[in-house]
Amino acid sequence: MNTNEVARVAALVGEPARTAMLLELLDGRALTAGELARAARVQAPAASRHLALLVEGGLLQLERQGRHRYHRLASPAVARVLEGIMQLAVRQAAPRRTVVTGPKEAAMRRARSCYDHIAGRLGVAIAERLQQDGAVTFDGESGRLGDAAEAALGALGIALDTTTPAHSKTPVRHRPFCRPCLDWSERRPHIAGTLGALICVHCLEQRWLVRRAGGRAFDITVPGESALRGWLGGARWQRVMAGYQELAAH
Repeated sequence: MNTNEVARVAALVGEPARTAMLLELLDGRALTAGELARAARVQAPAASRHLALLVEGGLLQLERQGRHRYHRLASPAVARVLEGIMQLAVRQAAPRRTVVTGPKEAAMRRARSCYDHIAGRLGVAIAERLQQDGAVTFDGESGRLGDAAEAALGALGIALDTTTPAHSKTPVRHRPFCRPCLDWSERRPHIAGTLGALICVHCLEQRWLVRRAGGRAFDITVPGESALRGWLGGARWQRVMAGYQELAAH
């Protein structure tokens, strides 16, 4: 065991501003440098230096999506280390202010369009359910269908041999069939690609979702609530429909 390496990692975690950033990411989200600077209560230049050290040290990974750059914990092992340190801490830390990401409008956070697929809490919940069922697997920036895909999607009335949705903006040959897309507000992946568009169009055609005029938000109809709540399960549906307490403070 290289004791110098152990000491180096401990020093990275032990600096208060970096500790605050790491703990803010412990729930699995990905946050921007500005959001992490606010969580650590440091200025942007200092935050950039801290984040560069954490990425270089292998504790954080940097993700690029379009012109945006997000940071998340590099692995479950990093989360386990942080949890162990928290358990060893003698004094309980003061409650941290949770960073609020994405739009403040409740309807936008619940369900909205992201290009031609579903985003927000509903989009993330759909992705979670399909991963749980073994229908979809995400690996970094790529995704693939699992053996259970046909049955899982069939439960929603979606056939995998359906051609590219008419409302999809990009032909199937120019895009991946399935890929994760980091959700702006939830900072967890929802499903993009042809499959994401297929799910979105199906929900619109079934009138489970309707677009709000002049915006990206979707309203969930009564038939949509019945169909999607039954498929997602009660606990996951409650998270989709739950309000954000932190929004009331802004």
